[in-house]
Amino acid sequence: MQDALRLAQEADLDLVEVAPTARPPVAKLMDYGKFKYESAVKARESRKNQSNTIIKEIKLRPKIDAHDYDTKKGHVVRFLKGGDKVKVTIMFRGREQSRPELGRRLLARLAEDVADLGAVESQPKQDGRNMVMVLGPHKRRSEHKAEARAAAEAGRARREEQQSGRG
Repeated sequence: MQDALRLAQEADLDLVEVAPTARPPVAKLMDYGKFKYESAVKARESRKNQSNTIIKEIKLRPKIDAHDYDTKKGHVVRFLKGGDKVKVTIMFRGREQSRPELGRRLLARLAEDVADLGAVESQPKQDGRNMVMVLGPHKRRSEHKAEARAAAEAGRARREEQQSGRG
């Protein structure tokens, strides 16, 4: 141990104990400040690449008009394209509660309409006066961001090319 400390001082490095429980204890000569900095950078990178799932919510009624349904479906499509999960809630009022099949049919229709963008993560469940279903996107949020970035870059390059052609 004394030899290791002397070597560390001569090399102007730190003696870091890697495995204290091992016999004999394992130590490493390193610049501890640099090691801490690099591990912090790695942790930051892994946090940046981690996708935090956001759940958007859309509320419908069982007797929704066709145009209103299309509008709500458009919102669901936008959310799924953005890489977000969508919680679709159907709110029942009064006598509508005795006809849960209307809500199931509507949720099945919506799931079928957006099947190319997302899949049903949790099947429709009756929860008091509401029926809830969760749709999840096929792609992760980070993939959507990368695609959007690439599309924006391509558009920017096209505009620059058009401007340079005119000038």
